[in-house]
Amino acid sequence: MKEKVKREAGSVIIGRNPVTEALKSGHEMEKLVIAKGSEKSLGKIIAMAKDRGVPVYYQDRQRLDAAAEGGAHQGVAAWVSEYTYSGIEEILQRAEEKGEDPLVVLLDGIEDPHNLGAIIRSADGAGAHGVIIPKRRAAGITQTAAKASAGAVEYMPVARVSNLVQVIGELKEKGFWIAAADMEETPYYRKDLKGRLGLVIGGEGKGVSKLVKEHCDFVVSLPMKGRVTSLNASCAAAVLLYEIRRQRDEAGLQQGL
Repeated sequence: MKEKVKREAGSVIIGRNPVTEALKSGHEMEKLVIAKGSEKSLGKIIAMAKDRGVPVYYQDRQRLDAAAEGGAHQGVAAWVSEYTYSGIEEILQRAEEKGEDPLVVLLDGIEDPHNLGAIIRSADGAGAHGVIIPKRRAAGITQTAAKASAGAVEYMPVARVSNLVQVIGELKEKGFWIAAADMEETPYYRKDLKGRLGLVIGGEGKGVSKLVKEHCDFVVSLPMKGRVTSLNASCAAAVLLYEIRRQRDEAGLQQGL
């Protein structure tokens, strides 16, 4: 069952790409606001909004600056009613409908909405079926996260759960293998990352928590050859997700799919 929550930061999506994707996805929208003087460059977005029956208003750029709270709005902002979090079953059903082994990304304490948005963007690009985040001590879907996702949040289901460890247990009962991204273990490219898989990405600075790691089946590591000992969480997620994509694509080619 979907969980509906009001979007934070004034229920506003800012930026040309996020607003375009929100319009394409059919997300319920209350109004579109265009900065005066930007009408010509935003003609496509304006036309899309009018085709969908979304009211379009033209205001001074300073008013959009205030609504965006310092964010880069690029002359356009959309007021939306709510963000709808998905359920775990909806994510699994999405994989089933595509005839694919499910791939879910579990985020263990990602607090920076920019990282959350970037991970959602990578998850969408790599063909993951959903992202799972905790309700507490973690970033949720805000306008900052939506902007960082470049519109991917409109297509990638995000589930918000009370207990990540419990969800890991439920996924394992459904035949999932759970991989935690951490340091000083087997390099990711030596692991079999095909099949029903959950990928756990730890929070900034802290990594995957001890309790969550104990419930994972194995750990995948990104070798670091420089002086810096770890990658940003969203960068690590992108590397691992595309390795999973590579392995799946190669397996598909071998099977003639």
